[in-house]
Amino acid sequence: MFNVSKKSMQWGDETLTLETGKVARQADGSVIATLGETSVMANVTFAKEPKPGQDFFPLTVHYQEKYYAAGKVPGGFFKREARPTEKETLTSRLIDRPIRPLFVSGFKHEVLVICTVLSHDLVNDPDIVAMIAASAALTISGAPFLGPIAAARVGFSNGNYVLNPDVADMDQLRNNPEQRLDLVVAGTKDAVMMVESEAYELSEDEMLGAVTFAHEQIQPVIDLIVDLAEDAAKEPFDFQPPEYGALYETVRAAGEDKMRAAYGITDKQQRVAAVSAAREDIRAGLTEEQLEDPNLGSALKKLESAVLRGDVVRNGRRIDGRALDEVRPIVSETGFLPRTHGSALFTRGETQALVVSTLGTGEDEQIIDALHANYRSNFLLHYNFPPYSVGEVGRFGPPGRREIGHGKLAWRALQAVLPAATDFPYTIRLVSEITESNGSSSMASVCGGSLSMMDAGVPLKAPVAGVAMGLVLEDDGEYAILTDILGDEDHLGDMDFKVAGTESGITSLQMDIKVAGITPEIMKAALAQAKAGRMHILGEMAKALTEAQDFSVHAPRIETMQVPTDKIREVIGSGGKVIREIVEVSGAKVDINDDGIVKIASPNGEAIKKAYDMIYSIVAEPEEGKVYKGKVVKIVDFGAFVNFFGKRDGLVHVSQIENRRLNHPSDVLKEGQEVWVKLLGFDDRGKVRLSMKMIDQETGEETKSEETAE
Repeated sequence: MFNVSKKSMQWGDETLTLETGKVARQADGSVIATLGETSVMANVTFAKEPKPGQDFFPLTVHYQEKYYAAGKVPGGFFKREARPTEKETLTSRLIDRPIRPLFVSGFKHEVLVICTVLSHDLVNDPDIVAMIAASAALTISGAPFLGPIAAARVGFSNGNYVLNPDVADMDQLRNNPEQRLDLVVAGTKDAVMMVESEAYELSEDEMLGAVTFAHEQIQPVIDLIVDLAEDAAKEPFDFQPPEYGALYETVRAAGEDKMRAAYGITDKQQRVAAVSAAREDIRAGLTEEQLEDPNLGSALKKLESAVLRGDVVRNGRRIDGRALDEVRPIVSETGFLPRTHGSALFTRGETQALVVSTLGTGEDEQIIDALHANYRSNFLLHYNFPPYSVGEVGRFGPPGRREIGHGKLAWRALQAVLPAATDFPYTIRLVSEITESNGSSSMASVCGGSLSMMDAGVPLKAPVAGVAMGLVLEDDGEYAILTDILGDEDHLGDMDFKVAGTESGITSLQMDIKVAGITPEIMKAALAQAKAGRMHILGEMAKALTEAQDFSVHAPRIETMQVPTDKIREVIGSGGKVIREIVEVSGAKVDINDDGIVKIASPNGEAIKKAYDMIYSIVAEPEEGKVYKGKVVKIVDFGAFVNFFGKRDGLVHVSQIENRRLNHPSDVLKEGQEVWVKLLGFDDRGKVRLSMKMIDQETGEETKSEETAE
């Protein structure tokens, strides 16, 4: 009934297995990849005919995590997986980016890749397994896919690269000083196709070494996929790339000069209008048959690419007239908004980000329901890209994959320099509003985010800047590396990579490569040029702000205190009664975690002190010999009970009330009266012994009487 093909190999400390032929047999390609006990099923289908008039490649990748894979029930009201989580969206992009350039040029059939996590051992991250499964499924599907690719994760600990570190090692990397890198690399046999990373001020050589290490480690995985394909691959789909050489020559002859003139305009809006006019002029000179040719769009794009790329490589001339390594003019402003906790407006050429910081308390931490575990995040970065930022009328709604991906890249770049939660017990939320865009708004978010947090008083370890780099690589091996690329240079170039970091090193690297032939030497040169660009941008940012500012009067102040874990219940009280009373009486927010760390927050310093004192009185132990102010709560024949330390009561024996004999304590005391007492100690049964006669009841100071306690 089944025609099963199964291949296995030892990969690092785990066994990697690829299997096909048993499940989802109606898909064009279906592979279950297993690493350790983490299994992901990838299913590929593709349309056998393109949609008429479609002028783009409609590839869709969905990565989905099923909670049953880890033996969990989803949270929320409906108790089922709903809209994609951030991790699912980011992993979908992670799979899409390296496979998209590997489809045969001109293939515009709809392709759907669905990766489903079936089992998770909580050790091996399913994102790497999903990338391998998707590659294998595409390779055996018969689609015109020039793979396979493979992927690996790399850590960097104690100067050594680590292949596929455990999930726990990568979890909340900021709190794990032993681990300085979380890098994902995908590539073919001959080339690196994609890099995504979170780093802790690594040098350019260390980052390049990690990329090289990963590319070496994926080679046996690529061989395993090829081995599987030899047994299980379907017949290649009969697809011939469209031939439109004659049409292109006609287009070029009709419009090359006009297109070159259009791309000579430095202002973006004027250039866009001129390029559009050049296209219309070209169309006006074509026959009706040529206008109906489905390859006309491709021919026009090819002309634009040839014009732009040729000028860059041969003449060193860019669209806006800059030198290859020149960064556009930068203006940085802080304190842009009057009421927010921190704000910055970062403008670089025609790209602009308004980044706003908000400081919150522990109540504002994001609870993330992840497949491997639930955890809290006290640093949030949200990126918004409205249509007006590029002068367009378009869809406006919830954040899409691009916005989530760009926001995460900026998050990775900045979180490496955040202070420890114990030193700065705030939840930090950054929102980047992209108000203009012409190249690398994510890196503008990094620069603006760094300035905004410093404006809010966040003591960053160092400012962070980011720069987007590009590459044009010609067939003869000639190339040009571009610093601070424009949108058009991104679309028509061969490599887009973004580097963010401090003066000391890289905190994030993202690289997407569209062609083979990018050598380590080219990458090294690109990283060196990116470093120079980053240093220039940091210098420009320093003109606006060099260090953290004072807190906004509108931001909450937070004080932390540590209480013994066995006292947590007393601070909270039955049903939260005690902590609610503290909040109501003091006016401060109070948050306590399972480790006994209490965060007290309020813009009012007096409210913080009041809450602190109330909590201290609950958890602290009274000290022998110390003087306390108390209240008489009960009078008996042999003395008075005084509440003197939170809820702690003690006995003042009748002989300890005054330096004279009393007939009865009520001669000088009444219930509710405030008195000063000294803690003498504890009797054999642990009862508290107090004295009043040693203390001046007016001042609370000890008297100089040499009388001792009886």
